[in-house]
Amino acid sequence: MTRIRRGYIARRRRTKIRLFASSFRGAHSRLTRTITQQKIRALVSAHRDRDRQKINFRRLWITRINAAIRERGVCYSYSRLINDLYKRQLLLNRKILAQIAISNRNCLYMISNEIIKEVGRKESTG
Repeated sequence: MTRIRRGYIARRRRTKIRLFASSFRGAHSRLTRTITQQKIRALVSAHRDRDRQKINFRRLWITRINAAIRERGVCYSYSRLINDLYKRQLLLNRKILAQIAISNRNCLYMISNEIIKEVGRKESTG
């Protein structure tokens, strides 16, 4: 009986996994079982860290806005600014506010002063 050659499907699957793990070190890029384990682990970490990255950037933006606001006025803070923005129904998200705080502080001060004036006027009238 002649020898039967195996198909290419399993080899193609393993090659695809090997290409994914080609930058891994040691057995993690050579042995098929460890490659599959490391691939699962890498994808889990990537999924988890995408969510962490969103949280970290939001924290960074809040810190930048708070630092810029407190630098100008002692009695004014980040939480008051955001509260007043909601009262005025201004749709400026934290990312944009942080960029304004870094690139153009005077613009952020103008925005906060206008908000303070407007909110103060509304509270005194009624």
